[in-house]
Amino acid sequence: MMNTIKWPGQQELQAWRHDFHRHPETAFQEHRTSARVAELLKSFGLDVHTGLAGTGVVAVLKGNMGAGPSIGLRADMDALNVTELNQCEHASTHAGRMHACGHDGHTSMLLGAAQALASAPDFAGTVHFIFQPAEENEGGARAMIEAGLFKRFPMDAVYSMHNWPGLPVGTAAVHSTAVMAAFDIFDLTLTGKGCHAAMPHLGKDALLAACQLVTHLPALIAREQEVHKPAVVSVTSFNAGDTYNVMPEVIKLRGTVRCFDMPQRARIEQRFRDAISATCALHGLEAHLDYRVSYPATINNPQHAEVCAEVLTSVLGEGKVRRDMVPSMASEDFAFMAQECPGVYIWLGNGEDSASLHNPKYDFNDANLPLGMRYWVALVGALLKDGKLPA
Repeated sequence: MMNTIKWPGQQELQAWRHDFHRHPETAFQEHRTSARVAELLKSFGLDVHTGLAGTGVVAVLKGNMGAGPSIGLRADMDALNVTELNQCEHASTHAGRMHACGHDGHTSMLLGAAQALASAPDFAGTVHFIFQPAEENEGGARAMIEAGLFKRFPMDAVYSMHNWPGLPVGTAAVHSTAVMAAFDIFDLTLTGKGCHAAMPHLGKDALLAACQLVTHLPALIAREQEVHKPAVVSVTSFNAGDTYNVMPEVIKLRGTVRCFDMPQRARIEQRFRDAISATCALHGLEAHLDYRVSYPATINNPQHAEVCAEVLTSVLGEGKVRRDMVPSMASEDFAFMAQECPGVYIWLGNGEDSASLHNPKYDFNDANLPLGMRYWVALVGALLKDGKLPA
């Protein structure tokens, strides 16, 4: 006999979300958040494991219909180093930190799904609820994997979602393959010979060389890469000099490289290094480049993406699931999990009038809380109803 699901109400979901929003914690510092998540999961009767990658939490729920596949549902928990400008009652109480990306909402939706499924585990197989730290820049997904996530909790597939400003509430987007770009970062130090600004011939002009690189490096994309393979090189920081009449000796640049195709990624890095070497040889400079390969591209499994799209349509209604949205050049460390087993990462609309992600006036739309929760529950039902996943 099938059990009746006991759904958390809007007020309960909202209370969790507002509590997390008031107490934002950044990468690997999510101690209060992690403790609260574990406390709630235990109250639902789940088998809870804490401490993965420091503050990560995994809760395990076995279905009452026998053996079957094992899947993971993942939510991120960390906040950003951003000063909140919202005046709402649940605004951040931690100066300089806020949930400017909606991870408070992601965590609350997955908690709601965990409570609902625990009340009626009518499926064959196992669900792992993954609450991940440090998505923002610090690779918390990779850290959880290195700490034994998939060895301790073997999974046949893993799924995640992110709210998406600009997409109406009550709609979603599912990509068949690429969703989010690979993410590399670099720090470049150019060292020349400082001199009086009135006598530049006595020095070696690192400033001029740096300016040339700022314009030349993006040209590696515009003139050397295939136009049907999106890529971006952006110099985002330029530090040089501190007075009017001195040519600076040391220039520091930093920035990011983004693309979807991994062979292309390797080619861009090599040409990046070539351009720096050639410029330094021309100007007689020394260069120190710290180029760090960070997140891989987030690539959905096509067969599993079709299931997710069908489930979202059943939850949101016909015509509410976009399949035509272009991938984002932003990045997501769920990519590491999707490399370990088939994965799907979907976007859930946060509203056409929502502030953008990472904006100090951003706030997760509470209308999404029951929608995301119901999607997770419906996805478990669709995937684990007959003991086998999409081929």
